[in-house]
Amino acid sequence: MTIQDNMTDSAITSKPVALPDAQTVTEVQHYTDRLFRFRCTRPQSLRFRSGEFVMIGLMGDPDPRTGKQKPLLRAYSIASPSWDEELEFYSIKVQDGPLTSRLQHLKVGDQIILRPKPVGTLVHDALLPGKRLWFFSTGTGFAPFASLLREPQTYEDYDEIVITHTCRDVAELTYGAELIEGLKTDELLNELIGEGFWKKIRYYPTTTREESPKMGRITTLLKDGTAFRDLGIEAGRMDPATDRAMICGSMGLNLDLKEILEGYGLEEGANSDPQHFVVEKAFVG
Repeated sequence: MTIQDNMTDSAITSKPVALPDAQTVTEVQHYTDRLFRFRCTRPQSLRFRSGEFVMIGLMGDPDPRTGKQKPLLRAYSIASPSWDEELEFYSIKVQDGPLTSRLQHLKVGDQIILRPKPVGTLVHDALLPGKRLWFFSTGTGFAPFASLLREPQTYEDYDEIVITHTCRDVAELTYGAELIEGLKTDELLNELIGEGFWKKIRYYPTTTREESPKMGRITTLLKDGTAFRDLGIEAGRMDPATDRAMICGSMGLNLDLKEILEGYGLEEGANSDPQHFVVEKAFVG
């Protein structure tokens, strides 16, 4: 997530001090030279809806004149579900990025800043009731859906969930593929919903650069009907009466999918106005 925190923070000296709103890193896993995930402790008071994001970060470099530091914060989707005792985040690595260039070097035991004020549009409350739910993602835009895929309400509200994930290379699909495979043996979901819930999931990964079983951008595969044929959706399109969707990806993908979905007759919703689909505008990447 890449929107910047505009809040004014009191200056903090460069001397070793406790981070504001500090949480401790408990696990780190790197997937490629561009992608990694980490888990951290969760504030006892934090309540959020699966699919929301929070501001996280580290202290910035000391001001060369005053030696004082301010928090460097960005918006990150919470990839863990609302019931998890810890928080998980899925991040890109940008070598010259003000935050991610440093965040990628996190180790277990390190601390991060976490502002406990979750917000976001990729939540069940922003959609009208439906039968089939689509998750459209590119890259680290998969993160909010990692949360929602582990949320029992997702399977209680919908008969079928279609998760699409488009990346450049096969390795960049690993995080999502492993998470979805893990749902088969997720004790909590199987206990709450029954083993049949796994049959509800349709996973549709694609790549745009490296050769894989399914190549192409999801927008192209929707427009030419390939995605619907592959998924066995005979109508060859989405139906406002049954289909709901959430979108999280690059700005270009968001705009293109918004146009495609509106072409099917679906309307964009929000927390205050539930409709057929929602877009996470905070994500760019």
